[in-house]
Amino acid sequence: MRELNLDRLRTLVAIVDLGSFAAAARALHLAPPTVSLHISELESRIGATLLLRQRGRVRPSGVGETLVARARQLLADAEQALEEVKRQVQGLEGRVRLGASTGAIAYLLPQALEMVGQSHPGIDVQVMVLTSEETLARLSGGTLDIGLVALPQAAVDGLSVKPWRRDPVMAFVPAGWDAPRTVTPQWLAAQPLILNAPNTRLSRLTAEWFAAAGEHPAARIQLNFNDAVKSLVAAGYGATLLPHEVGQREMGVPPADPRIAMRPLKPKLWRPLGIAYRAGEPEPATQYMLDALWALKQA
Repeated sequence: MRELNLDRLRTLVAIVDLGSFAAAARALHLAPPTVSLHISELESRIGATLLLRQRGRVRPSGVGETLVARARQLLADAEQALEEVKRQVQGLEGRVRLGASTGAIAYLLPQALEMVGQSHPGIDVQVMVLTSEETLARLSGGTLDIGLVALPQAAVDGLSVKPWRRDPVMAFVPAGWDAPRTVTPQWLAAQPLILNAPNTRLSRLTAEWFAAAGEHPAARIQLNFNDAVKSLVAAGYGATLLPHEVGQREMGVPPADPRIAMRPLKPKLWRPLGIAYRAGEPEPATQYMLDALWALKQA
């Protein structure tokens, strides 16, 4: 026996607690020779006597007392580990690692997190701000469980990516501007612009929207944090294009800043999002989070 075996340690502890090999055998439902074999193997592994027979009762030696103390802790740790895993299997506890963009985290994710928190308070959802490419890479690498990603995405082996939402992209302009009721690429390209950084799917979507009309405007500044972008719009620094998540009022999102006017686009532009996760049957905690996200899916 090259490594300590928990069954052998359990036998040792039972003998010390009950005072005899026979009593330990009865309590552990083992044959007496098996109990003796467990102790012989332990003593051979340790290289010392672990138990002493004194006045009809078995007691631990000095080395035995040290090993028994350690054995109790190891057995308790093993029992706790099994209990924690059991609770995860039952969906009572668990960890879910989720990646999403700042926009989804700000407006779409909080309601799903609240749903999971109310129904399964033992589940810990860890959220990371990532681009869609980073999210898919981490899902493939096993360091993420769920991702909210922009669509379309190329197929990735071992991952399932399903459509989730399709929200309109709107023009956000300073309220003091004389903006038309419907904003066109030609009008917007002539204004100072605040746009998303070029490594995002939204940046590519808006660039294609402008390019289809023959426009290729340069932004005054490029940011990935939508609330910071809106703050600059409110300050009159420029206009921007951002998704408007349908149903924000129902999600508890505060009313729009009165310094910002929101206008629909012509032609219309949509930001599709999908839910990505590893193929196969998810763990219970991951499934509960997926269920909460699917509850926010647009009809």
